[in-house]
Amino acid sequence: MKILSIVGARPQFIKLGPLSRELRKQHQEIIIHTGQHYDHAMSDLFFEQLEIPVPDINLETGSGLQGAQTGRMLEGIEREMLSHKPDLMICFGDTNSTLAACLAASKLGIPSLHIEAGLRSFNRSMPEEINRVVADHTSDLLFAPTETAMNHLADEGLSTKSVLTGDIMVDSVRFVQARLDVDHSRQEGYLLITLHRPYNVDDPVKLNTLFSLLSKLEQPMIFPVHPRTRNIIEKHQISLPENLQLIHPQGYIEFQGLLKGCSKVVTDSGGLQKEAYLAGKPCITLRPETEWVETVEAGWNRLCDINDPDLATIIQSFQPTGKQPNLYGKDVAKTMVEEIEKWFELRD
Repeated sequence: MKILSIVGARPQFIKLGPLSRELRKQHQEIIIHTGQHYDHAMSDLFFEQLEIPVPDINLETGSGLQGAQTGRMLEGIEREMLSHKPDLMICFGDTNSTLAACLAASKLGIPSLHIEAGLRSFNRSMPEEINRVVADHTSDLLFAPTETAMNHLADEGLSTKSVLTGDIMVDSVRFVQARLDVDHSRQEGYLLITLHRPYNVDDPVKLNTLFSLLSKLEQPMIFPVHPRTRNIIEKHQISLPENLQLIHPQGYIEFQGLLKGCSKVVTDSGGLQKEAYLAGKPCITLRPETEWVETVEAGWNRLCDINDPDLATIIQSFQPTGKQPNLYGKDVAKTMVEEIEKWFELRD
């Protein structure tokens, strides 16, 4: 088969790695990078570290308003689909790249697969939620990471095209763990903080309140900060706690090293909630909802409002009890390729 894999942002690069290695054993793969994350730290480095082939096409979309960015991606992806005529298009997650890829494939009648299907936060103010729903309803085949995701798809009448495969991040984490070089010069026991949701980081008042609350904590904090968020902090002269260290965005391997050395994670990221679980780290999620509800139900993830006056106390006191259930499967990339081949056999 000729397969077109479409990625554009950090979480998608991470998921592409193990699947690409498995696909290329038997099939031809063409990788399109939309250019949604386009600087070296957010893009090229992930391909290098995860040993993913250099993308065959880079659309160099760049940033911009949601509609304009998605429109440029849609135009570029459609052009490449017409040129390459793939047997299958694969996309991942919930970014604008995902939305554009699914729309283009649907309009051209090209079979499409959405990986990480069925996730729902039920917060329609999140652009990612809209992207997920549209991707699932326009794709021909859906790979769901969890039983919860499968239930969401069934509720929306999509069960006949849905398959429970497990979560491919399990394979990504295993691959990286074998190559992990932890920075032992950094004292362990710090909080690892990440923020990137626009409704959290675009409001300087909210951001200032957050850092004021975090200043009540005595333990060291490390914050790999996105360039956009750093600009907001600097532009509005937001005061930072003395024990908070801002560092540049990290490569995936370096970030996994930070995750291994931390005591807890404080984040608004969807993917990091799951990575924290896989790494055995307690996670405090600065959102009112999550797509990964099973991590909350297992007692390893705590939802919290970003400006909750008791945030510092919540972070200090949160400690999971009991063992972690295996929520996300194993050898997921192999399972996915087997399911793709089975699906095509049934179509023929």
